[in-house]
Amino acid sequence: MINLKGIFLNESSEVLTSSNRAFKYGDALFETLKVEKLRIFFLEDHYFRLMASMRMLRMEIPLHFTMEFFEKSVIDTVKKNNFESGRVRFTVFRKDDGQYAPITNQVDYLVEVSPLIHNVKEHYKIDLFKDYYLNSSFLSTIKTTNKIINVLASIFASENELDNCILLNEKKNVVEAINGNIFIVYGNVIKTPPITEGCIKGVLRKKIIEIVSKIDYLSLEEIEISVFDLQKADEVFITNVIMGIQPVSSYKKSNYITKVSNELNLKLKELI
Repeated sequence: MINLKGIFLNESSEVLTSSNRAFKYGDALFETLKVEKLRIFFLEDHYFRLMASMRMLRMEIPLHFTMEFFEKSVIDTVKKNNFESGRVRFTVFRKDDGQYAPITNQVDYLVEVSPLIHNVKEHYKIDLFKDYYLNSSFLSTIKTTNKIINVLASIFASENELDNCILLNEKKNVVEAINGNIFIVYGNVIKTPPITEGCIKGVLRKKIIEIVSKIDYLSLEEIEISVFDLQKADEVFITNVIMGIQPVSSYKKSNYITKVSNELNLKLKELI
């Protein structure tokens, strides 16, 4: 079952018209949430990120779009599918019609849930995706439905038997992975691209930064990362809310250890 504007429909139902702006222009935002035992991980962070992104795209936020409404819409959808845990996608899109210029800034929403399946892999191989580049602009930091570069990078990864690809910006700097933020480790120093490089303002990225700030012998730098830095790193790991922390085992001829990422994984489980 899917939840379209508070109405539950079968997944096979036709829910989008030919005038849908998410379909025609990518005029939409989404949040991917992890639910376990009917509890949303990092609820506040997801909600406030969605609200900030809606303001940035000049979408009109309905008065009833409170955090309580957001939580109830997600949990009700999970329950309707007879799940206690699941991967939930909450999409907000501007109402139909108009061309590039919309006729209204009011929004509709769609909530979907699927089984929560993710196992951290022991052997995880990555490489660069260099066919197209992300822009180092603030617009790249929000989760719009315009993800064609991620789609093409995923196809490239599949064709080359890779587990993931690293996306670059127009300066040829490392930005993020296809489905998460990236961190590299040099000894006791952890580095990650700053938001100004165009990376998604990830919820788990924020949590990792908070965790590291409380560990005396580790430090974190938000700094530009070149492709050469990847080859010199001791460790590389990727983060998102669904998978948590995924250590990378190899990039080209470089092989990595997993000492710091394993420790952070334990700290993350304590936080959750």
